[in-house]
Amino acid sequence: MWFVGCGNMGGAILQAWLDNGLDAAKVTIIKPHASQLPGGLQSQPDYPEGATPDLVMLAMKPYQLDDVAAKLAPLVGDNSHIVSVLAGTEIDILRAAFPKAGKIVRLMPNMAVTVAKSPMILISEADDVNLKDQMNHLFSPLGQPEWLENEGQMHIATALSGSGPAFLFRFIDALAVSAAELGMDKDQAARLALAMVDGAATLASRSAVSPGELANQVASPNGVTRKGLDVLDADGRVNALLHDVLKAAMERNREMAEEAKA
Repeated sequence: MWFVGCGNMGGAILQAWLDNGLDAAKVTIIKPHASQLPGGLQSQPDYPEGATPDLVMLAMKPYQLDDVAAKLAPLVGDNSHIVSVLAGTEIDILRAAFPKAGKIVRLMPNMAVTVAKSPMILISEADDVNLKDQMNHLFSPLGQPEWLENEGQMHIATALSGSGPAFLFRFIDALAVSAAELGMDKDQAARLALAMVDGAATLASRSAVSPGELANQVASPNGVTRKGLDVLDADGRVNALLHDVLKAAMERNREMAEEAKA
C-alpha cells in the first residue's frame, strides 16, 4: 500500500489502520518533505523503483494532483486500485490522471476515523461487487461504509458527513457558551454539553425511532424541553438554518469540482 501525502486526514486513516493491526512494513509513504508520521513511520520523497502497488491512497492536496500523476501514473497498473480523499476531485479527473490504473474509488471520511466512528462515504466508477467487498473490508474498521448511488451525491454527502462534525462542534460550543452566560461555571458547562451530546448520539443511534421522534418523546406538553423546542421550531428556523449551512458547504464543494476541471 502506498500513501501519497499523509496530512491530517491521511494520517488519521493510517493511524486507525495501525491501531487495528495493519503491518507498518506494508505501507510506503511518499511525501516531498519529512514529517512526524503515525506509528513512527518514515516518509520518502521518491516512489519505490521497480514496484507496482496494489493500492494507492491519494491523500495530498487536490492542487497537487497533476504533479503527483506525472510521476505516479507510469508506476500503476490494472491491479493498482486508486482510492482518493481529494475534495472536489471527481472520478473522470482521476481516471484521466491515471489511465492505466485499476479501479478508482472516491472516499469521503471525517476526522472521527480516529475513534472508528466516521461514516466512510464511497463511490466508484463501476458497480463492482468484488471491489465493494474489498473496500468494505478495508474501511469498516474506521466506520460504517456508505456507498452513494451516483457521484453527484458526493457534494451533499461531503457537506453532511465530511463537514458535519465542525457544524456539530460549533453547536456544542454554543450550548456551553450560552449556559455560561446564563450563570453556570464555564468549564462545567463545557463538560455537560459534551457529555449530553455523547449520550444523546448513542441513544439516537440505538433507537428504533428517528431523532425527530425522540425529541418529541423527551418533550412533555408545556414542559421545560417543549419550551426550548418551541424556540428551535418557530417558523422552521432550525431547519432553515441547517438547510442554509449544508447548502453553502455543498455549493463550495461543487465549485471546487468545477475548478478542478478548469
